[in-house]
Amino acid sequence: MRNFDYAAPTSLAEAASLLARAPGTARVLAGGTDLIVQLRENVREADLVVDVKRIPELTELAYSAGTGLHLGASTPCYRIYEDPAVSAAYPALADAARIIGGWQISSRASVGGNLCNSSPAGDSLAPLLALDARCVIVGLDGTREVAAADFCTAPGRNVLAKGELLAKLVFPAPAPKASSAYERFIPRNEMDIAVAGASSWVQLNAAGDTIIDARVALSAVAPTVRLATAANRWLVGQPAVEATFERAGELARESASPISDMRGTVEFRRHLVGVLVKRTLATAVARALAGE
Repeated sequence: MRNFDYAAPTSLAEAASLLARAPGTARVLAGGTDLIVQLRENVREADLVVDVKRIPELTELAYSAGTGLHLGASTPCYRIYEDPAVSAAYPALADAARIIGGWQISSRASVGGNLCNSSPAGDSLAPLLALDARCVIVGLDGTREVAAADFCTAPGRNVLAKGELLAKLVFPAPAPKASSAYERFIPRNEMDIAVAGASSWVQLNAAGDTIIDARVALSAVAPTVRLATAANRWLVGQPAVEATFERAGELARESASPISDMRGTVEFRRHLVGVLVKRTLATAVARALAGE
């Protein structure tokens, strides 16, 4: 690991100023579970590391049924899945937060950091899209918002400009008769990186037998996490039954553009998309019905 300067600001304005005025490359350290490894293995370089854990807004977790969830970008994963109200309102997010490393990692790692790392296989990214989250970005010129679906632009790349940092993620208030789920497939327990992942959010009609809105998102099967657009359009108005889930899985494969690597082939990943979409839709519907 090469030498770098270190700063620990206590406000968003100070952090933005440090990032904007840093000579060379500046990196934000939230939990550090990705960045420290990347720096140590020379995958990424940094002339300045800005530790943002001391900024109160970045560790905020504020939820109400009326206004939704405001999740600070540095809030550790364990606070999500250990919060009963948040887990019940956004189960796909809790599903992902539980499996981002072991308990040592989840005490440091954050959903915001996972998103900024911008790996297409990041576990929390598909739930962000399925749950229609928005990203609040802070810089010297003020604040802007970007849909989570538009945040990542390529493997390891995103929309953050020099001097900007992700402040928080905002999730809509839970809709009636709606729920969500996330699942992934890994090749073995020793390789904790998804071969494919899927997250589904559904809203049912008052009778609970028809899907009136849906969002399915896929991870690890394209250069960035992405919505399964064809499946999402088709699901609206369909009966909430197994045949619907299976057909949606088939349509979701159209949104996948995977590669073959040491974790799996193109064909295997496409197969997994169908399986995981079918499973997460079934789970999301069951959860929505159980919440009546």
